[in-house]
Amino acid sequence: MNVIETFLGLDAQWHWFALAGLLAIAEIAIAPGIFLIFVAIAAALTGFATLVIDFSLPGQLIFFAITSLISVYGGRQYYLTAGQDKGDALLNNRSARMIGQIVTVIETVSESGGRVRVGDGEWPARGPSLPAGTKARIIAVNNGIVEVEDNG
Repeated sequence: MNVIETFLGLDAQWHWFALAGLLAIAEIAIAPGIFLIFVAIAAALTGFATLVIDFSLPGQLIFFAITSLISVYGGRQYYLTAGQDKGDALLNNRSARMIGQIVTVIETVSESGGRVRVGDGEWPARGPSLPAGTKARIIAVNNGIVEVEDNG
């Protein structure tokens, strides 16, 4: 008896379990993030139902279709309502991340210019008259120029 004859000779639930396994593998290996895992869940549920209830093939297919719809809908609702971590909204906006930071004036700041140390770099700055060495707070970043106020 070859592999195909052995497979075809199995009870129907094992076909459903095999389909569930193949769909789960496809979800993980080929198309992650797609809804195949929910269809795999429906196939596994059909396999379990076939163990308990003696379904005909049309009954199995109807049960599979219904559980697929319910599972995909449930998965979609889960993804829509789950508090997925949005991450840091300012991750790629370095300027916005600097607002509120305390910096050191390295070249006297005035309304016409100056420089401040931000982290390990220097940025052009504007603001009220602040001598070198003063601590200042960043209040805005416009066109690559840091706007500061006295942190005193």
